Amino acid sequence: MSQTGHLERGLGLKEALALNMIDMVGIGPFIVIPLVIKNMGGPQCLLAWAVGAVLALIDGCVWAELGAAMPEAGGSYVYLREAYGPAKWGRLLSFLVIWQTIFQAPLVMASGSIGFAEYFSYLHSFGRYGQKAVAGGVVIVLAVLLYRRIGQIGKISMLLWVGVFGTIFWLIIAGITHFHSALAFTYPPGAWSLNWLFFAALGSATVQTIYTYWGYYNVCFLGGEVKQPGRNIPRTIFFSIIVVGILYLVMQTCVLGVVPWQQAQHSEFIVSTFFQHIYGTQVAKFATVLILWIAFASLFSLTLGYSRIPYAAALDGNFFSIFGRVHPTKRFPHVSLLALCAVAFVFSLLFRLETVIAAIAAMRVLVQFVGQAVGVILLRRRWPPERRPFRMWLFPIPAIVAIILWLALFVATGKQMLFGIIAIGAGVIVFLMRSKGLKQWPFAEAVR
Repeated sequence: MSQTGHLERGLGLKEALALNMIDMVGIGPFIVIPLVIKNMGGPQCLLAWAVGAVLALIDGCVWAELGAAMPEAGGSYVYLREAYGPAKWGRLLSFLVIWQTIFQAPLVMASGSIGFAEYFSYLHSFGRYGQKAVAGGVVIVLAVLLYRRIGQIGKISMLLWVGVFGTIFWLIIAGITHFHSALAFTYPPGAWSLNWLFFAALGSATVQTIYTYWGYYNVCFLGGEVKQPGRNIPRTIFFSIIVVGILYLVMQTCVLGVVPWQQAQHSEFIVSTFFQHIYGTQVAKFATVLILWIAFASLFSLTLGYSRIPYAAALDGNFFSIFGRVHPTKRFPHVSLLALCAVAFVFSLLFRLETVIAAIAAMRVLVQFVGQAVGVILLRRRWPPERRPFRMWLFPIPAIVAIILWLALFVATGKQMLFGIIAIGAGVIVFLMRSKGLKQWPFAEAVR
């Protein structure tokens, strides 16, 4: 089934950039700022934000080359299938992307909705069950807003983008005009002792910061709906990472220059605390409303991207065919969207935020990120240059460095690493059982 016959290429560069950046800048940075400070034990936490940006840029080279070469809905699903061969290992790895997406995508969506509900409690305390109701309600509103044509979604994304970056710029301006260097750059004793404890802390902090950068590849999942994808997909990825990385570093520095890091590391509402220090309680409440706007905008974008993965797999015959259905008039995969929102709704009622963040990282790294970095090397050997509109610089160095850094980050997830391995193992078992029933590879040669 041809994707181009089903989806509408209605996203230009500005809409793709807006969707990418609002996906990246969600509730994540405002939740993890205190965690990063606590992990690093002082203002040296800025290094973790820089390392996260470098890792995102290196891996962005992989996504840019693959996204430009295969501008289809599904992103990683398509890339792994083609890199490792659609008849053999590519079937397994692309299936594992879907397997993980069934759990990971709703987990990511749930993490955002839970974070939204927790930040909302600064304005009004509803108790534990009230927070769960808010989190579930956010998912329902998302489903309603995303149930429309891609052109309309692009316009909504531009509106959300204005609120997101307006809030961040306000935070930065407020921080610069009330900045105290004695607070921002007063390091505890031994802060820069480059021993194993320092690097262990940096690894743990980077697990948190890379969570806030994830989303730079969201445009790849929407590849079948992007205009001039060979040019616009790479531009969207790199521009998003650079702009957001600078904003994160400036934002973290501003927070450190207003709120003592000893206090900031224990704050549940760090941005609200930041504005309260400067302007008082009423302004802090208004700022909290804007943070909730940012959280919702990010959820809007990432839910849109994830809904295209099961759709792509269904078209391929590698997932339930019902997920390949496109709305007859609005031209978007409505079954896939509604299914993910339904699972995310349940997860938002069941899990805690800290567990969700580490579990997301552990599940994604090996198959999606390491698998793609190896895959782009394999494709370079098989595909001629004309099939690759964008070619990463200094190949294969970025791909090799990405593999090493992702493996190090996987180890840094700690006990959640075991969760990731178990999830992959379970997916392999399900794949083998399914393949045996269908008499496909490795039990019989699949037809190309």
